[in-house]
Amino acid sequence: MTKTRFLGLVTALALLLAIPTSVFAQRVPPHVFVGTVTLDGVAAVDGAAVTAWIDGEQVAAANASGGEYNILVDQGDSTFAGKTVSFKVSGANVTETATWAQGGGDVLNLSGVTGSSGGSSGATGSAGATGPAGPAGPAGSPGSTGPAGADGAAGPAGAAGATGSAGSDGAAGATGATGAAGDDGGGGALGIIALIVGIVALLAAGGSYMMGRRA
Repeated sequence: MTKTRFLGLVTALALLLAIPTSVFAQRVPPHVFVGTVTLDGVAAVDGAAVTAWIDGEQVAAANASGGEYNILVDQGDSTFAGKTVSFKVSGANVTETATWAQGGGDVLNLSGVTGSSGGSSGATGSAGATGPAGPAGPAGSPGSTGPAGADGAAGPAGAAGATGSAGSDGAAGATGATGAAGDDGGGGALGIIALIVGIVALLAAGGSYMMGRRA
């Protein structure tokens, strides 16, 4: 150990020896710890808190000075014999531990790591009673349109409707084809002659009528 730490341990032990024996008759001597103290790999700043813990309870505290510490762990009315002493530096856990002994003195170099102050998780507690129902939340936005359903079965035929009114007349039909010519009759020539004679008589009558009017 360095001379400084040695002197610190000797000084602490000398202080213990200076306590009157009448006091020891009523109180168990504490355990003294001295040594260097670092945080994240560098010497702890002056005034950094160095605390000692047993069974999850803080049992002593001191302050770093010049990168070193000196702490007395007094059991008081408790019983620490054989129990593990752990340490923290500025609230950060320290990996080094020691066993408490009556009137003990140890040189123990402490090294803390920032962010390791949390203890181990306790066991999960039993579930509590169900609380009252909360108020209804606001209505959600409309969902997307679902796919079209299958066609339903055809319904039964409806009853026959009433007779409708008569419609308007339709357009005239197309002209029929010309019929075939008939056979010439036996009196065809006589008819033509009679027609000529009639025309001549008609012309003569007309001429006589006109002459009569001129006279």
